Amino acid sequence: MGSFGTNISSTTSFSLTGFPEMEGLQHSLAALLLLLYAISILGNILILFIIKEEQSLHQPMYYFLSLLSVNDLGVSFSTLPTVLAALCFHAPDIAFDACLTQMFFIHFFSWTESGILLAMSFDRYVAICNPLRYSSVLTDIRVAHMGISIIIRSFCMVFPLPFLLKRLPFCKANVLTHSYCLHPDLIHLPCGDTTINSMYGLFIVISAFGVDSVLILLSYVLILHSILAIASQEERLKTLNTCVSHICAVLIFYVPMVSVSMVHRFGKHAPEYMHKFMSLVYLFVPPMLNPIIYSIKTKEIRKRLYKMFLKPNL
Repeated sequence: MGSFGTNISSTTSFSLTGFPEMEGLQHSLAALLLLLYAISILGNILILFIIKEEQSLHQPMYYFLSLLSVNDLGVSFSTLPTVLAALCFHAPDIAFDACLTQMFFIHFFSWTESGILLAMSFDRYVAICNPLRYSSVLTDIRVAHMGISIIIRSFCMVFPLPFLLKRLPFCKANVLTHSYCLHPDLIHLPCGDTTINSMYGLFIVISAFGVDSVLILLSYVLILHSILAIASQEERLKTLNTCVSHICAVLIFYVPMVSVSMVHRFGKHAPEYMHKFMSLVYLFVPPMLNPIIYSIKTKEIRKRLYKMFLKPNL
């Protein structure tokens, strides 16, 4: 037991790595990441502001979009401190508990995003398959309950991860692959048995992301069935167009997420920069693209942006 305690207390910090293989391009990479952060943060704040100010957007679909924007801001702010420290200020060290806290929030927001996308697919299913019952099914109170349930589910799933790591002795090199703390990266460092950590991580991936993605796919099978039953081709395209933003949001979240999971678990012989690149795509692309997609595809948001930036006197 004394040895166990010594091993844990000896690891007071981790060292985060950026892209040492791109040493000559560190400043360009830092500038690119800062630009992505700026687009993500400003874009999502704009979405929240427009939904708050535009009375016509006070509907369930846009309440879920607001929750998605808040969640994307959470993703950006979770990674921002260590990415700035490692790439801009050359201060890669992070305290043990701070690293576990960052890991918790990164994964918490990831699980929450999956739940929000599932709720948004349910919104599209009700709007297209049962339009006459839309207002009675998706009441404000029910939307609030769905949002709270998504947050509670994510918290309960991610909460054990830091404690499962803290019970292990960290006596190997404390260098992490990324500029932020991720669970798949951290479980490679302990010299104890990490079987429980790996199994629990796989369990919550399957029970959350797996179930959510299957239910989203099922909802779109039902939506497509309803759309094909519409006689007019013009009406079919118009109805399908209401789902395009959500379909894009699902793809830009799940494709990188599945890729990261596969690379970490089965791509052990892949170059290290491949792991880093996939994680960057997973954490940076959805928060940046979601507000852009919804701004382009949502007429009310597009009109408000036009008034704000192109015709400020209107």
